Amino acid sequence: MERKTKVNAEDGKQDLVITREFDLPLELLFKAYADPEIVEQWMGTKVLKLENKKHGGWQFETSDAKGNVVFQANGVIHEFVPERKITRTFEMENAPFGVQLEFLEFEKISNETSKLIMHIVYKSVAQRDQMLQLPFAHGINMAHNRLQELVSKLK
Repeated sequence: MERKTKVNAEDGKQDLVITREFDLPLELLFKAYADPEIVEQWMGTKVLKLENKKHGGWQFETSDAKGNVVFQANGVIHEFVPERKITRTFEMENAPFGVQLEFLEFEKISNETSKLIMHIVYKSVAQRDQMLQLPFAHGINMAHNRLQELVSKLK
């Protein structure tokens, strides 16, 4: 099955670009990234903090069935323009990856479709390549598929 979420990583560069078109109006796609309750559903993680404003912070945490924390991530929101863009840092705690900078842009295609473009910059080519060794592309495609499915029900 073809992945709808495309990951473009050019050799020798320390960034990558992720694109995905959704069968969702722009407002709903943006809401999927801005509303903590919706983020929790499609990402399958607990939103501890999500301050959607310039200099706001965010923090996510995932636990296993026994309550052990298995994933923690956090960052700072540098720019938040409703239905247009979010610029933020992303850092996984207890992981060998450094802080990355993410530029999320939301575009209206039609009244019922929209597009997300994520430009992610890593500290080095090696860090970016290390991330790509993980099932990163598969994981983000699965997450975006869940986003599409869950948020479609909100139409």
